[in-house]
Amino acid sequence: MAVNTPHKTDDLIRSLARNVPPVSRHAVGRRIAVGIVAGALVTTIAVILALGIRPDLGLAMRGTAFWMKWAYTVSLAVAALVMVGRLARPDAGRLRWLWPLAVPVLLLAAIGAMEMARVPSGEWLSMWLGSSWKKCPWMVLTLSAPIFTGLLWSFRRLAPTRLRAAGAAAGLAAGACAATLYCLHCPEVSAIFVLTWYTFGIGLAACFGALLGPRLLRW
Repeated sequence: MAVNTPHKTDDLIRSLARNVPPVSRHAVGRRIAVGIVAGALVTTIAVILALGIRPDLGLAMRGTAFWMKWAYTVSLAVAALVMVGRLARPDAGRLRWLWPLAVPVLLLAAIGAMEMARVPSGEWLSMWLGSSWKKCPWMVLTLSAPIFTGLLWSFRRLAPTRLRAAGAAAGLAAGACAATLYCLHCPEVSAIFVLTWYTFGIGLAACFGALLGPRLLRW
């Protein structure tokens, strides 16, 4: 006797889906937002209590260098969070949309080149290293940990399938957000400093995320 397998499969799918409540189209975004805000609050408290807000913050915010740093780190964070939102779903597709990450990097590189063209070459090294190049990347990496943890919490009820890429995106987003908050403490103003050492710290966070993703995002 022939068995009508397609109809049986359709009936099974309908029975499984019958009592499943509908999911809001914004559920993924809300889940990610809660995780990143919670982590950012912890990082902000750490910056205030452990590092301290730079004493001239009010004056610094009247200049362009502070906003240049924030524009760079915020734009990286936004691009990374778009990646996180896509990779949180099982149908992430190809990673052709990585190119927006290059835009802020290239713009800041152009600003850095213009800054260096205005000063004698003897000052280039001090612009590049500043006074905190040895600790800056590691501070960004450390401050990214609470935000990365918040994003891991967000992923626990989502369905990523490209775990290494999702971990890297979460690390990248956490690093960029941490760098944004680190600006509240960091007095460095050179674009070439930010391009090198902030980006290095954000990249370290992304690398750690890629390493941890397959282990911590498995579902």
